[in-house]
Amino acid sequence: MPLFQLLLVVMSTAMTGVVEAPQPYGVVPNESQLQWHELEFYGFIHFTINTFTNKEWGYGDESPSLFNPSDFDADQIVGVAQDAGMTGLILTCKHHDGFCLWPSKYTDHSVAASPWREGKGDMVREFSEACRKKGLRFGVYLSPWDRNHADYGRDAYVTYYRNQLRELLTEYGPIFEVWFDGANGGDGWYGGAKEKRTIDRSSYYNWPETWQIVRELQPTAQLFSDVGPDIRWVGNESGYAGDPCWATYTPEGYKGLPPSPGQTNSKAGEEGTRNGDYWMPAEVDVSIRPGWFYHRWEDRKVRSLDNLQQIYFQSVGRGASLLLNLPPDRRGRIHEKDTDVLHAFGKWYRALYASNLIDGADISASNVRGNDARFEAAAVGDPDRNRYWSTDDDVTTATLHLSWRDAITFNVVSLREYLPLGLRVDHWVLEYQDGGAWREFAQGVGIGNRRLWRGSAITTTAIRLRIEDASACPAISEISLHRDNFE
Repeated sequence: MPLFQLLLVVMSTAMTGVVEAPQPYGVVPNESQLQWHELEFYGFIHFTINTFTNKEWGYGDESPSLFNPSDFDADQIVGVAQDAGMTGLILTCKHHDGFCLWPSKYTDHSVAASPWREGKGDMVREFSEACRKKGLRFGVYLSPWDRNHADYGRDAYVTYYRNQLRELLTEYGPIFEVWFDGANGGDGWYGGAKEKRTIDRSSYYNWPETWQIVRELQPTAQLFSDVGPDIRWVGNESGYAGDPCWATYTPEGYKGLPPSPGQTNSKAGEEGTRNGDYWMPAEVDVSIRPGWFYHRWEDRKVRSLDNLQQIYFQSVGRGASLLLNLPPDRRGRIHEKDTDVLHAFGKWYRALYASNLIDGADISASNVRGNDARFEAAAVGDPDRNRYWSTDDDVTTATLHLSWRDAITFNVVSLREYLPLGLRVDHWVLEYQDGGAWREFAQGVGIGNRRLWRGSAITTTAIRLRIEDASACPAISEISLHRDNFE
């Protein structure tokens, strides 16, 4: 742009009072990651030959004839997930034992060799269609390790693995997430060799090339592993994220080797990295039972409603997503014990967010960016996530004040940052008005996609959010208040 035109733009901006939006801080999510953040809670389905052998990890020598669910119903399984409030399902299309839930043309070790549906069934297809029918996203898990395949540990297996990945990415509709884990190498059947095989985890799969297959065939799918590149493992399978849990991350490898799936300091995934090199938010994977596959003796060990609520607040409530495993039983259905608690969770979840007590509040702020209505305090009460309250660039400590004519009672608060501008808030405090005094009831480090507080019920006519420290002017897209009647 010529200099005189640039000067005209600057003069026009000054005369009209147009205020520029804040500049992003640090790394930021891409559009597909932003869409993934909105999902928050979805399910894992572990179902394979292990269900019929009572194993967690099959050895690879199991006969496909063992796989024969008596009353498989993908609609029932997806319906239970939907009733619980889940937004999608990820299916273990192949676990470490190598048995495939679809009739892969690259192996006979699949449902095509089983008595289920007389060898003509395709479980991946039935799940993907059931998800689409009920409006849930569908994702796939294809175990990199294969204890059945004769070529595992050799170059030929990587070609085999990528061919199967292409099958799953081209024949079953849109895929929202592809799940890669770090269990790679060890003892197995390996086509009858019955030996231990090890690999170089940092180089064997040539992960950048393997991931590129997903990018080409399912460009909006999110890639999960210890090192992302889109979503990271939280570092435990106990149902919690760290506090704080930063959405940015710099993975670290062991012993000077480059980080790769199965080759990272996984504990670091719990909290992530403040000002990390990558936008790589955490996913909390946990099972509703002690095991990942169904075992009859665990029918009395299904997680309680209270425990699922705790997991929700310690995962989604810390900015991560929650991936809850639902293992079908030998019928090919979600067991009644699991169904009951998931129904109760869904009922609780819907009731919690049925109303937002911020409605009707008078909202003001100690500073509004350029006094521009686009960044006004009231934006935090707007359901449009693209609106946000922000301050002038040099204001990194600020207060948001909410008041009501009549007293309200709440015990849950939700905070969100405007993610396209990055992670800006470092420390925040929530206070309520008690008579003439302000009393602190919550404080924390980081906000990110979502920060949930749950505590004892508070009755008041005013609360305030104080941004105590921020690395850049804050950009807050939501404050909501709720009453948990199941406390």
